[in-house]
Amino acid sequence: MNFLKKNGAGLLLCLIIAVPSWFLGQALPVIGGPVFAILIGMILTLILTKKEPFTAGINYTSKKILQAAVVFLGFGMNLTEILAKGKQSLPIIISTIATSLIIAFILYKALKLRTNNAILVGVGSSICGGSAIAATAPVIEATDEEVAQSISVIFLFNVLAALIFPTLGSMLGLSNEGFGLFAGTAINDTSSVTAAATAWDGIHGSNTLESAAIVKMTRTLAIIPITLILAIWRGKKAKNSAGSTFSLKKAFPFFVLFFMLASVVTTVFQLPVSVTDPLKELSKFLIVMAMAAIGLNTNIVKLVKTGGKPIFTGFCCWLGISLVSLGMQHVLGIW
Repeated sequence: MNFLKKNGAGLLLCLIIAVPSWFLGQALPVIGGPVFAILIGMILTLILTKKEPFTAGINYTSKKILQAAVVFLGFGMNLTEILAKGKQSLPIIISTIATSLIIAFILYKALKLRTNNAILVGVGSSICGGSAIAATAPVIEATDEEVAQSISVIFLFNVLAALIFPTLGSMLGLSNEGFGLFAGTAINDTSSVTAAATAWDGIHGSNTLESAAIVKMTRTLAIIPITLILAIWRGKKAKNSAGSTFSLKKAFPFFVLFFMLASVVTTVFQLPVSVTDPLKELSKFLIVMAMAAIGLNTNIVKLVKTGGKPIFTGFCCWLGISLVSLGMQHVLGIW
């Protein structure tokens, strides 16, 4: 009862925003529910005259519900199937992830970006968009404004990729297999990968959607090593600044461990789609709900004023990933 008394109003507000955002995302998958939720949240926070009754629940949703969403995401990861079908794409995936992180680091230094902005844009561009940002944000203790800004940057280039890539792939003479690899490695978010692959299939009468989705899921597994490395880095950084002893226990993101356990359970017990599909949908809905909370904690005016450098960083990461994806296909003889 105390929990509901403290957090109930904020949780309910986030839920009220999440439901229409979810359906809008289903209707317009290129944009997606998380972006709608952030936008509605940012607009509502300008209207709310008394935010205090909602604050605790909003903060709980943006932190704990976000972590729960990542855990449920693990139930969509059958490791045996993903690695068996996605191993061909591993060299390209590793190359594109490394490219994005290196570009983000260089621009972090050159543009004097905020550390968390550079990390979130780099990780979101290289791994799996909103899901990677959702997993990384708690580990590096990113603010809600930093998360909202990064999600917005990723969204912009997701939409561009979904619109441009099918035509670009045709102009370049990519095979169906080649476009599946290109879409799966160079587009950040699952919904945009699906949109691009569906458009390609409509043009060419092929079935690249499944292969693109598998490549995309293989990329998602990179959440595990990235978050663990960032947790250790964050812990050591805190130790150096405070002079305290580094504690892996404190730095370790335990929700990522539960994500791993969920993946193992799905793999070992061969959970049927009738079980895993609802859990994956729950994960997506919880991310939308958490993004509503993040929108409610974000100043849209400040976001627009400070958005230039993150957008440029996102563009450079997106361009670098696209070129490396195509270049690696050429080197490997796929294209």
